[in-house]
Amino acid sequence: MNDTPNIKLVGITEDNYIEAASLRVREDQRGFLSSAVGIIARGYVYRGCGGRVYAFKHEGKLVGLALVREFTDEPLGYDLQQFMIDERYQGRGFGSAALALVLAELSKEGRYDHAEVCVKKADEAAIRLYVKHGFTDSGYVDEDVPDSINMIRRL
Repeated sequence: MNDTPNIKLVGITEDNYIEAASLRVREDQRGFLSSAVGIIARGYVYRGCGGRVYAFKHEGKLVGLALVREFTDEPLGYDLQQFMIDERYQGRGFGSAALALVLAELSKEGRYDHAEVCVKKADEAAIRLYVKHGFTDSGYVDEDVPDSINMIRRL
């Protein structure tokens, strides 16, 4: 039996914006990423560097969001800026299924050979998810966010 949730990637449109904006993570996770509205807004702001917001849909309902942009300086690659699953859908495999879809989409697009993500060191659940999907510590330390780990995955 396959326990992976059946989800698909969709864009944010005027038809689903309100639903997307209402997605929330648990209270203890709110310090790790932007709100859904913030993620959507950042996608708009980063449109000049390939910014896009993916929504994850399951059985007609949105269950999460991700924001990807392209690095505009070396090394060129994809930057997974934000990734969230609504609190109602956590712990059921949606995050893993959604991340796999995003990585497959980026790999299929093929503009760059890697994706990177910056994760707060205290966000152990997110780090475990990224490691499960092949991300490793890049060794880079961003002076602006010393409490974070920069992870990379080859596509």
